[in-house]
Amino acid sequence: MENKLKGLQETAKNEIAAANSMEALEKARVKYLGKKGELTEVLRGMGSLSPEERPKIGKVANEVRETIEALLEEAKSLLKTKDLERQLAAEAIDITMPGKEIKLGKKHPLTQGLDELKNIFIGMGFKIAEGPEVETVYYNFDALNAPANHPSRDMTDTFYINEDVILRTQTSPVQVRVMEKIKPPIRIISPGRCFRNDTPDATHSPMFHQLEGLVIDKGITLGDLKGTLEVFAKAFLGSHTEIKFRPHYFPFTEPSAEVDASCFKCGGDGCGFCKGSGWIELLGAGMVHPNVLRNCGIDPEIYSGFAFGMGIDRLTMLKYGIDDIRLFFENDMRFLNQF
Repeated sequence: MENKLKGLQETAKNEIAAANSMEALEKARVKYLGKKGELTEVLRGMGSLSPEERPKIGKVANEVRETIEALLEEAKSLLKTKDLERQLAAEAIDITMPGKEIKLGKKHPLTQGLDELKNIFIGMGFKIAEGPEVETVYYNFDALNAPANHPSRDMTDTFYINEDVILRTQTSPVQVRVMEKIKPPIRIISPGRCFRNDTPDATHSPMFHQLEGLVIDKGITLGDLKGTLEVFAKAFLGSHTEIKFRPHYFPFTEPSAEVDASCFKCGGDGCGFCKGSGWIELLGAGMVHPNVLRNCGIDPEIYSGFAFGMGIDRLTMLKYGIDDIRLFFENDMRFLNQF
């Protein structure tokens, strides 16, 4: 039996040395040391040995088991080392190769324009207010003193979800919601997306961006409006910019005005950019209509205020000399990378 054990050890040694994977080593371990392994089978025959032979054969059997276990551990360690070497070779990095350029994104020109506008008005003490883009007819038209026959209510101008719910055509509803919830003094701007049933062309888009402002307090006058817009125009278009008011009609302000700025290209002398007039149409503004104040629970005998609204897309186009609004939404990197 001693010779049989020695022969088993030699066979196991050769098989372990030939194993080239962890799976092969595990099979060898089970084959020789498992519960039904060959060493166990040999040891079952010890019952036929004499009492004198048993201790001697038992010692040899333990030595064989320990030898096979040591061979298995040594082979596992060697395989792990080889696997690590192969992995390091496969994942080797040539530090002499030039690195790959990481292209960082940048802000969209409309976002850049909006950020600049917000910074200007926040610097004048305005806070930012936001509201839903899916709006009710009441907040979009009725509360803003728009008559029932106003053209903007037509389906040809406005996207209707049903007869009472629309996609907002302006951010003015945000002003109404703020006036309903907050008592004066109020000083806010409300930037955001708006929607109108326009056919896309160089100057029109069914989706566009607007920023409106509202100030409500005691003793607010048209002079406060003019001073605010002058500060804005100089900050956004340049320190030499001048503005002028042209009478206009808006249902939610009275009096109302279109505000023009002196052309920042020619300084007001007249050029192709301003079509020779020296002025560029900038925004609409006016004193908040008393009916709007009443609709929001504010007494027009005590409080007054002004409001203004400007197209973020249009102002960004003016500032950067962009001649087609559709470029903002086409995602052409040749265009966007210029900003």
